[in-house]
Amino acid sequence: MIQSLINKHFFNLLLFTLTFGILLYDAIGFDYTDEICALFLFVLFGIYLFSTSDWNFNKGFLTTIGIFLFYFCYSLYIGSNTKTAIISDMLIQIKPYLAFFCVYSMMPRFSESQKNIMKSICLVFWFLLLLMGLGKAVEPRILFHLMGHPAYYAAAVVCVSLCYLYCSKFTNLDKITFVALLSIGLISGRSKFYGFFALATFITFYFSNIKQFKLDAKNITIILLTIVAVLFVAREKIYFYFYQTLTSEVDKDMIARYVLYATAPQILIDYFPFGSGFASFGTFSSGVYYSSIYSKYGIDGVWGMSKDHYNFIADTYYPSLAQFGIVGIILYITFWIYILMKAIKFHKRTYNMKCLSMVLMIIGFFIIEGTTDSTFTTHRGFFVLMLLGLILSDLKNGVTDEVHPNAKELQDENTSDK
Repeated sequence: MIQSLINKHFFNLLLFTLTFGILLYDAIGFDYTDEICALFLFVLFGIYLFSTSDWNFNKGFLTTIGIFLFYFCYSLYIGSNTKTAIISDMLIQIKPYLAFFCVYSMMPRFSESQKNIMKSICLVFWFLLLLMGLGKAVEPRILFHLMGHPAYYAAAVVCVSLCYLYCSKFTNLDKITFVALLSIGLISGRSKFYGFFALATFITFYFSNIKQFKLDAKNITIILLTIVAVLFVAREKIYFYFYQTLTSEVDKDMIARYVLYATAPQILIDYFPFGSGFASFGTFSSGVYYSSIYSKYGIDGVWGMSKDHYNFIADTYYPSLAQFGIVGIILYITFWIYILMKAIKFHKRTYNMKCLSMVLMIIGFFIIEGTTDSTFTTHRGFFVLMLLGLILSDLKNGVTDEVHPNAKELQDENTSDK
């Protein structure tokens, strides 16, 4: 009974988050939509948790909460910022992990009718996004006016397309439809989207056709070649953001993102091994509650990073990991390894190539996004991590690939090998 309640209300919450937390987020101008969605998700998780006799709390979730509590105490101890700033930043940083682990723990399931409804809604949303994209021919800045930024438009296309793919049966027609839906994101003109599009297309048409996925020499080679292809597609941005930064060819007083990347290594050294603490560097809270780190390193005069104009302080994600030090960087990488290993482990039982493919896409999405945006800690990251929790819970639940011609045969083989 409790599971049916979870299934119903989570479906409504996911749809609400997609609509108001992704599509209409910038249009309505209400900045707390993701916080409201996070609150409802946590309440739903609380209902689930208290309804289980053994309080089935995921160990990974507990570990994550423990890590954040440690960094909270550490930040207070070193005085990384004011208490209000530290609490604010901790809530922002932990939010994506809550999104994933809450959904993963509840293991909601969508009925066929719910999936069909979601697919239809995604197609309507996609059509609206298409009209916006075509509107660039008339009004070049339409994506800024309606979506806030072309990058946010591209992220909305990704979210809608992934939702459609999740609710599909993963037939060849569904795969082609997914790539077609995703393709309008190219209108955004973002190089990082070009990279993700290349990655998603490759995963969709290659990995989904593998009879039995293994990390053997062949697949590792193909993965590496895919990475090379993605890097080639996005090579201009990589040169623009990394090479010029490392070689100091650009005036640091002009572009904040360069300064964030250039300063982060020094912070890692100076605050070894746990970093400079919450709300100290490269995050929204470190700008609102202006961190003393910026004046300490002489970067408080950089355009977009000053106390009065801090719009670009949270303009990327990876430099902000300096807050957590070398240990924090290792923990962040460990989180994604944890996701990947879980997906591969469950895949050996279910052979659900749709879910495994989507896990790979989402990991790739965040790897690419983190270079030039703080997507992971925003409303966009919150939604995608909710979806990731749903996908991984399907794998854990033993949901098989509906169209895999040899799914039952492969499961029998796997069972007999034990």
